[in-house]
Amino acid sequence: MTEPTRTSLEEQVLLRIERTRRSRPRVRDEHITLAHGAGGKATHSLIDAVFLDAFRNPLLEPLGDGAHIGETAFTTDSFVVTPLFFPGGDIGDLAVNGTVNDLAMCGARPRHLSAAFILEEGFPVAHLRRITASMAAAAQAAGVQIVTGDTKVVERGKADGCYIITSGVGTLDRPARLSAAAARPGDAVIVSGPIGEHGITIMLARGELDIEADLTSDTAPLADLAAGLLDACDDGQVRCLRDATRGGVATVLNEIAEASKVAIIVNEDIIPVRPDVRGACELLGIDPLYVACEGRMVAVVARECAETALAALHEHPLGRDAAIVGQVNDDPPGLVLLKTTFGGTRIVDLLVGDPLPRIC
Repeated sequence: MTEPTRTSLEEQVLLRIERTRRSRPRVRDEHITLAHGAGGKATHSLIDAVFLDAFRNPLLEPLGDGAHIGETAFTTDSFVVTPLFFPGGDIGDLAVNGTVNDLAMCGARPRHLSAAFILEEGFPVAHLRRITASMAAAAQAAGVQIVTGDTKVVERGKADGCYIITSGVGTLDRPARLSAAAARPGDAVIVSGPIGEHGITIMLARGELDIEADLTSDTAPLADLAAGLLDACDDGQVRCLRDATRGGVATVLNEIAEASKVAIIVNEDIIPVRPDVRGACELLGIDPLYVACEGRMVAVVARECAETALAALHEHPLGRDAAIVGQVNDDPPGLVLLKTTFGGTRIVDLLVGDPLPRIC
């Protein structure tokens, strides 16, 4: 009997993946697990099979960073980070920057935020003042106002000190509408800076691991960086912007590949990763591609605009280490492939487990 060739084996694998992705999403677990909040496969199944199934409408179905409502972008997010204070930031500026960034990824100019607090009985007022001061400073830096909010207090032991929920409104001042479904073969894939710093900083800040590294979170507002990129390119040349939070760059690339029905090929040697992050990831057995950022974005731009886009990013302090890390191909559709340092190629799939819980 003839042994299957490598090509035929690869085709079988790709067909199996395609059949799985075409199947209707299902939540197989009877109870919510931490994996459902990690941004990977469990999260996507939960969103598709529960929330989208219940709330389906044309504004929700794109599942972007925010909804486009006429000339307005609207988004909401919740923040449950542990610890609340970490090198480079805290839950307060994280909550502001995260929502500002979601609006920026829609191509919007962030304008106004709401902020709701769920506080645990016994939470120190001094900590709350520190968090709100951080939020005020972050809002001022991002050019937004916090204009409404809410506060709830739960019994001692029923929360983790402080949770924050923020919503944001921004104006869509440009005619182009960015979408994860807009990537086309030949487009370039850009990462705005070194990845994984936030997730690894949070992990080390918990003090559970005997690893020393001089790391701080990359939490930062991306609105000006995104605006500079959009201004540098013609309308329609920037296909998609996504901030690489839960699930990291790998998750963002998979979402774009699946939505656009294209292949995305990235080069491991070009992806910017700081040595301390890479070293910590190696010790923990974690791929930096799956580690969350809070001040980095992925951009898919037309090939003819790639160098112009990169130059625009380099002009901004948050984009000085930006790099073109890959390109969009037409085959195999819906998959992300990584050209490894060792010369091979492997599939970069959605995250299955939850290696870094409670990071944002």
